[in-house]
Amino acid sequence: MRPYIVVKQMLDWTLALIGMLLLWPFFLIISLIIKLTSKGPVLFRQKRLGKNKAEFYILKFRTMRTDTPSDMPTHLLQDPDFFITKVGKFLRKTSLDELPQIINILKGEMSIVGPRPALWNQYDLIAERDKYRANDIKPGLTGWAQINGRDELPVDVKAKLDGDYTDKISFRMDFRVFLMTILSVIKSDGVREGASDQGTSTGTEGVSL
Repeated sequence: MRPYIVVKQMLDWTLALIGMLLLWPFFLIISLIIKLTSKGPVLFRQKRLGKNKAEFYILKFRTMRTDTPSDMPTHLLQDPDFFITKVGKFLRKTSLDELPQIINILKGEMSIVGPRPALWNQYDLIAERDKYRANDIKPGLTGWAQINGRDELPVDVKAKLDGDYTDKISFRMDFRVFLMTILSVIKSDGVREGASDQGTSTGTEGVSL
């Protein structure tokens, strides 16, 4: 194990705890708005793959109707606007729907920075990541691939970027990704809602950081 990995785990937990303490009012407000504006639970749980392909349930604020097809990537839906709630559109655009993943970080299932956790049925991406050992580390709230294209990237390119991060993982790399993520979220770079005619994997993850 690289020395930085131990430091990274400590930083992840500490920063996630600080984030939870500072952001709990936003959690409360967002939860209340979701509950008052649409039917269904406040949180959305979805099976993903973590370190060494161990399964876990990622947490997000629910942004879609309860009758949305399960385990279907949002950008592969033919009419995503039909399923996304009005509040959900804002949460997704600002990436506030990702905030509950702080809980996943506190539980040790995720890191702040790392490859985005693949859907359990995203077989093509999982196989590609195996080539670069990108499945051997914890997935992240944000990652190198996300600030270099997000949903616009083909699976092989995304996996290669995840592999590059795995090889170069360091505090400097994490800090760079974190800062660039803020920029990416502000500009909504690489976010795509709805199916397109471009070649995309049927297992690609939905819109996320």
